Amino acid sequence: MIVLHGIPNCDTVKKAKNRLAGYGLEFEFRDFKKQRPSEAEIRLWLEQVPLEILLNKRGTTWRKLDALMQEEALSSKEGAVRIMSEMPSLIKRPVLEYGGKVHVGFSDESYREIFKR
Repeated sequence: MIVLHGIPNCDTVKKAKNRLAGYGLEFEFRDFKKQRPSEAEIRLWLEQVPLEILLNKRGTTWRKLDALMQEEALSSKEGAVRIMSEMPSLIKRPVLEYGGKVHVGFSDESYREIFKR
């Protein structure tokens, strides 16, 4: 089963969805806005993906955080997990779960490799 997590109006998520559809693959889409990932789910992702990759520090949500919250996210894995669960826009998108693995972000090359196309 393929699960794609993200925000529907995100351009990168749209590209990933289009690529999966272009491959003829069925997938479940989980909208971060409607179904926030739990802290336990984020911890599982972090077993495979470094925090530096999963935590999106380039977006406006990060820039709007006060310095104390940014420091909490950077200094403590548990702090980062809590904040990402509360504000899923801080999670780099999309998050793809497939074949027992977690992949973050999208590129044509990475999806070709993941799905051997």
